[in-house]
Amino acid sequence: MEMRVLGRTGMHVSKFCFGAGMFGYFGNGDQAECSRMVDRALDAGINYFDTSDVYSHGESETILGKALKGKRDDVILATKFSLPMGGANPNMKGNSRRWIRRAVEDSLRRLDTDYLDLYQVHRPDSATDIDETLGALSDLVREGKVRYIGSSTFPAEQIVEAQWVADRRGRERFRTEQPPYSIFARRIEADVLPTVLRYGMGAIVWSPLSQGWLTGKWRRGATPNDTQRQNLQPHLYDMQRPDNQRKLDLIEQLDGVAKEAGISLMHMALAFVTAHPAVVSAIIGPRTFEQLEGLLGGADVVLSEATLDAIDAIVPPGSNISHDDDGYVAPEINDKHLRRRPHVKQAHDNFRETIANIEKYKASQKK
Repeated sequence: MEMRVLGRTGMHVSKFCFGAGMFGYFGNGDQAECSRMVDRALDAGINYFDTSDVYSHGESETILGKALKGKRDDVILATKFSLPMGGANPNMKGNSRRWIRRAVEDSLRRLDTDYLDLYQVHRPDSATDIDETLGALSDLVREGKVRYIGSSTFPAEQIVEAQWVADRRGRERFRTEQPPYSIFARRIEADVLPTVLRYGMGAIVWSPLSQGWLTGKWRRGATPNDTQRQNLQPHLYDMQRPDNQRKLDLIEQLDGVAKEAGISLMHMALAFVTAHPAVVSAIIGPRTFEQLEGLLGGADVVLSEATLDAIDAIVPPGSNISHDDDGYVAPEINDKHLRRRPHVKQAHDNFRETIANIEKYKASQKK
């Protein structure tokens, strides 16, 4: 397995990162099989393992921690925080100092380790000042609980803001970014990946197979039924949607390119993302041992210029096929109230009503 330097950290990680997102009730809760997969990954040369507290609500971290028992010093271990962990409790999520301090202790306990090689902010949090987040993470680095910090699915402008804040405030800076990237999700080529290179960060990309679309099993007239992802996220595979119909057409074209290159569509998709100069490692997230073996088969595949050019001709650089591949949608898009200027007349009426209430109160006090 090829080793690459993670940004400018001097830390070497494998070209494939083992993602434990399928460990736990979300995918596979069998500790024995998960441990067997981890051992196979290590034998194949993978030294980089990534998870998150939110994966199966902590179960992924617990399973991964047990699987790495006795092997901790030989691996680079990364996890993430930010997404909701407490149901309706608004303080058990986000990027505040309060939550970070609790979240890291919970992750360390579940992973059964004293430190994390990489601790990542899973998503931006518009309610929290980035200086607050970087300050809390910097404290963890100084305390030895965390070696490096990173972001995940941050827009380019927020990556830049975080770098500037770290420089001006003397904080630890994000050394990595973990964005979605695949042949079907190329938008980050226009901004995120160039920004990562500019700041000497390392990109660790997730969903290189575009939620399974690029495995080769989704074909026109022969789409599978009752897969794990179909059961959990059925909207991703609704064949009535125009963007999914377009994916089916593109897969036929891409499969032709893969056959011309003498490789499978899946291996071509993995080699495509690791060919970008900003990408250090691609996260593979197998649910079963069989899936892992299939993914490992693409570890040594390198695409020719002709193959890369052929892919560009089918899916234009810098474009996403579907919003499903965006990864993060800014709250200003989801919340209409953040896109509306308050009505001036209504604001004036509210002000006049407030003044009138004050005058009434004054009058009542005189009596």
